[in-house]
Amino acid sequence: MRRILLAMVIAALAAAPSAAQAPSPDTYAGQWTGTYEGAATGSLELLLRKDGDKLAGKVAVTTDGGNYDAELRTVSTKGDTIEAAYDFPLDPSAEVVMTATIDGATAKGTWSLKPKAGGAEVAGGTFSLSKT
Repeated sequence: MRRILLAMVIAALAAAPSAAQAPSPDTYAGQWTGTYEGAATGSLELLLRKDGDKLAGKVAVTTDGGNYDAELRTVSTKGDTIEAAYDFPLDPSAEVVMTATIDGATAKGTWSLKPKAGGAEVAGGTFSLSKT
């Protein structure tokens, strides 16, 4: 009897969804707006869209050097963390990498401007977004 009960408990646990299971791209898809600060400050809009079973999107950023839009080159998720990178339109030799932790309809994270060829961070800071 104990073996049957133990087998039933193991089967039930195996069938239950894992708490560490990654959210689907639908969870993150949508319009996110907010601000960034650090080496520069301004507003940031992030549009994430579902592209098959992955995410794609673009950013709209205001800066002292000029406003710009850019397509995200990469987007990856792991649990409640999202990382995205795009080519920096104001300097074609640089890229911006953003990493954020998502908590419901809010995201907080860091941004880093780096040379595409590698090397040290040129500028960086933090950002905060809300899903609208």
